[in-house]
Amino acid sequence: MKFHIITLGCKVNTYESEAIKEDLIQNNFIYEEKDEFADIIIINTCSVTNIADNKSKKMVRHGKRLGKILVVCGCSSENKQEEYKQMGIDILIGNREKNKITTILKSYQKGKKPYVSFYKENNCPFEEMQVKKFSSHTRAFVKIQEGCNNYCSYCIIPYVRKNVRSKNFKKTIEEIKLLVENGHKEIVLTGILTGSYLSENHTLKDLLHEISQISGLERIRISSIEITELNEELLEEIKTNSKIVNHLHIPLQAGSDEILKRMNRKYNISYFKKKIEEIRKYKEDISITTDVIVGHPYETEELFLETVKNCEEIGFSKIHVFPYSKRDGTPSSKMPYQVDEVTKKMRSRYLNQVSKKLEKDFYIRHLEQTVDVLIEETFENSSVGFTTNYIKVEIKEKLKRNEIYRIKLKDYEENKLIGENEIENCIIF
Repeated sequence: MKFHIITLGCKVNTYESEAIKEDLIQNNFIYEEKDEFADIIIINTCSVTNIADNKSKKMVRHGKRLGKILVVCGCSSENKQEEYKQMGIDILIGNREKNKITTILKSYQKGKKPYVSFYKENNCPFEEMQVKKFSSHTRAFVKIQEGCNNYCSYCIIPYVRKNVRSKNFKKTIEEIKLLVENGHKEIVLTGILTGSYLSENHTLKDLLHEISQISGLERIRISSIEITELNEELLEEIKTNSKIVNHLHIPLQAGSDEILKRMNRKYNISYFKKKIEEIRKYKEDISITTDVIVGHPYETEELFLETVKNCEEIGFSKIHVFPYSKRDGTPSSKMPYQVDEVTKKMRSRYLNQVSKKLEKDFYIRHLEQTVDVLIEETFENSSVGFTTNYIKVEIKEKLKRNEIYRIKLKDYEENKLIGENEIENCIIF
């Protein structure tokens, strides 16, 4: 039978969907690019915002209209169990048993009996999955950690992803070795709370150090990390390990101490700024990107402008802006002084403009530099790739995908730099 996968949300979902895809193919199912030609549609849902929930349910309704066997899993189905149970889904699970979808589908094929399964307990084991090669990505994502215990007041994820747990240290290294053997030059370590990685007393620092010894692996990227997880030993590893890219994504969420406290974040602005200064002392050219939520309850215009001011002072190279989304069951949803939708949209638009200026300033600083670019997309007369500090670069010639070239950065266009191949046919890796 032919199957199609729809993935919404984060890099963790991207990894899980790839693992599900590989397992199904190994068990004689056939992957189909277009949902209308598939027999089975698998939807890996997201619940980080109300928009994500609505989009997930829209995809389910689309699958129902096509009359396919429907498999639904992920954060939205976990969060909105009763709503999904009313949608007539053939196989419905949450964030558990994603690694058993092949077995569940085989059983369903025999009796056509609907399967619904959710787990109430909070303490869950890490469910092992493996990806050998990402078919649609140059960079390979590896899920090393699951769950969150921070319980930020606005966030539903700890309730739907449950407790913190980590992938086995040896199995993680084996998986990365296999991905590198299959051609991936860059590995992205991902999780819900990636910096909390701990397996048999091995920390994220230990994992970074160990995988950097793998021959053929050129770049190691951490998908996201909390400022409080950047302890001294981890910072030292980032400082001295040449394979760790010159980019960190560190969520700020708010630039006001008052809002940070109401969000139940574990730091204040002063702490955040000092850590960033420390990082830049030994990685002057590092790209630091972030997430900011605007319009959280109690956020006045004055407090919002404080966030803007601090974002500019920190000098992020990009800000991912999210209007606050009221998630039922979280402490923030019960707070007074909710910000209206019009104000949230206006503030989001303003901060996005700030982000564009910061990104442009960061990009322009790199003009006339010669840098290494990993080519991720190729077209008839152009190629697109990324530098180690996550600058998007377009080269006006067709180069080899998944190769690293020496590129001279010559000009700025919106959201990217234009580069030239420094030496004809020059590949450095």
